[in-house]
Amino acid sequence: MKKILLLMTTISALGQNAPKYPQTQKGSVTDNYFGITVADPYRWLEDDRSTETAAWVKTENKLTFDYLKQIPFREAIKTRLEHLWNYEKESAPSLEGNFNYYYKNDGLQNQAVMWRKDIKGKEEVFLDPNTFSKDGTTSLGEISFSKDGSLAAYSISEGGSDWRKVVIINAVTKQKIDETLIDVKFSGLSWLGNKGFYYSSYEKPVGSELSAKTDQHKLYFHTIGTQQKTDKVIFGNSHKRRYVGGSVTEDDHYLVITAANSTYGNELYVQDLTKKNSPLVTVVANFESDNSVIDNHGETLFIETDYKAANKRIVTVSVNEPNSKNWKDFIPETNNVLGITTGGGYFFAHYMKDAVSVIEQFDAKGTKVRVIELPDLGTASGLRGKKKEKTLYYSFTNYTMPPTIYQLDVATGKSVVYRKSKADFQSDLYETQQVFYTSKDGTKIPMMITYKKGLLLNGKNPTILYGYGGFNISLTPSFSISNAVWMENGGIFAVPNLRGGGEYGKKWHDAGTQQHKQNVFDDFIAAAEYLIANNYTSTPYLAIRGGSNGGLLVGAVMTQRPDLMQVALPAVGVLDMLRYHTFTAGAGWAYDYGTAQDSKEMFDYLKDYSPVHNVKSGVAYPATLITTGDHDDRVVPAHSFKFAAELQDKQTGDNPTLIRIDVKAGHGAGKSVRATIEENVDIQAFTLYNMGFKSLPK
Repeated sequence: MKKILLLMTTISALGQNAPKYPQTQKGSVTDNYFGITVADPYRWLEDDRSTETAAWVKTENKLTFDYLKQIPFREAIKTRLEHLWNYEKESAPSLEGNFNYYYKNDGLQNQAVMWRKDIKGKEEVFLDPNTFSKDGTTSLGEISFSKDGSLAAYSISEGGSDWRKVVIINAVTKQKIDETLIDVKFSGLSWLGNKGFYYSSYEKPVGSELSAKTDQHKLYFHTIGTQQKTDKVIFGNSHKRRYVGGSVTEDDHYLVITAANSTYGNELYVQDLTKKNSPLVTVVANFESDNSVIDNHGETLFIETDYKAANKRIVTVSVNEPNSKNWKDFIPETNNVLGITTGGGYFFAHYMKDAVSVIEQFDAKGTKVRVIELPDLGTASGLRGKKKEKTLYYSFTNYTMPPTIYQLDVATGKSVVYRKSKADFQSDLYETQQVFYTSKDGTKIPMMITYKKGLLLNGKNPTILYGYGGFNISLTPSFSISNAVWMENGGIFAVPNLRGGGEYGKKWHDAGTQQHKQNVFDDFIAAAEYLIANNYTSTPYLAIRGGSNGGLLVGAVMTQRPDLMQVALPAVGVLDMLRYHTFTAGAGWAYDYGTAQDSKEMFDYLKDYSPVHNVKSGVAYPATLITTGDHDDRVVPAHSFKFAAELQDKQTGDNPTLIRIDVKAGHGAGKSVRATIEENVDIQAFTLYNMGFKSLPK
């Protein structure tokens, strides 16, 4: 493809075409917090079932898409993105019974197709989610096979909703064998022999299925051949918990139950499934640490935990005396954060060293066997399998390298390429550098900056600064087709590892929670200032982007420092911090955020940064494209609706404030390829246009 040139016009010229916003009705609803009255004029937009909200969505979408259609180079971006996206993609295989299962997409299929290959090498389609709906908006979620591989249960999501249906089939014949389970949410599927499987859900809420609060999670067991209404509640009736999960150990010996009220900290229970009516045994009885059983050898449990180990460790304990005082280190804590996988009778310790993967292999006695040699600095994932497997697979990627699948011989530690990416992208033309910059309070923050080799650092490069900073989630290097197109067009993509994430363990996470949340915003602001000070970019060419908790990050930073960036791109964001906990499972996010009901101090802190409550009249905010989905039942779209209404009402100057609302789409998981491409095209076109770029001539 010929090099694409970006021609410039003055930014002020864009203002001549600033859109005329619809008048959003204001209501008179107020709330009282500790004697302080807070107005909520757009409360009516929280009702996702009302005709008024539907009409508002339709009007706003028309305004947004009319604006986007007039961007002259939008189609050029779409053409290139579709071309680069259109290559065959295949996942690593997973052995179930007599078949190896894997996912494959021939290029632009809306949903990846699940294939399988038998021991003779015969290949066939197993499940094709593209046939689940005409428009590609029904996706395949969790899939679980019985231990012998003869039965399978899989969940489907319609329109991106977290509420799922579960279909049960004979895995050999692919025929449905049982009724479809309904109203399943935030659930794994774990088989006990061929009898049935464990799953989790909430009681169906009264009111809006998409926004009503869901607060009591329960673990059920479904017996094959029976009706769902007779499914037995295993856990959750007498123990009211927001998040409950159940899984069966590989040997069918134990049921492991995790129970939590927030996104950090969980109780841990086990039940001996070999003895009828055996009691639940409590392993961890509080919410002060994260704990999970990763394996068992007979009555010995292997537990991953951050109890007395901020960077995590693996401990062993007898199921007969599982109290933490009896825990013994199996893989001790180190200076780097630990994640663990098992397969082939080995344990694979996945460490993060400054957000980059390091993998060490341990045997069943806890002795380190070797360090797995990785091809470059980046992110390795996988290395999971059953104890009997001799070959495991892992995927490796970074910001310039499309995912390549490697095959590992567990006995020798030798890796060979199993599946090389077919992406039409010349990785050797791009580079990533990691820098460490100083945040407001003196904390050193790592950031990876990726761009085309030889790029002139003159302060005029279009730059996307992407962040998250929450929920112990780590941003590690990974390839993105849309980012590849951005960089082909001379763009820079920068990712700082903000506090609140998990890159440096629990202390790093806690440093960005509740009344330390401002640290996250300060870290992001300092990242932008670093990029500007070092001439990677400048304010007229800087965009900030983030989704979900990252959408909150963008909303908070753009309202605190509207002078710092030219474009803001908050996606599916948590933007009303006074009411987030009243929707769906939002109350479970309180470990990170706190709630407005906790105390006067917590209310004041939340109100001081809540994006919806900090849009001020008379301020020139950056050009803003808010994105959300009308079926998002995790972070309900009302957050984005209210933020858009506030910005459109109070924006000063010519920068556009628009909201793009995907119809029949949720928080992001399972979104069709078509919808994903369209969204990324619009985001890049909007961003470049509002940085002053006028055309993309070939």
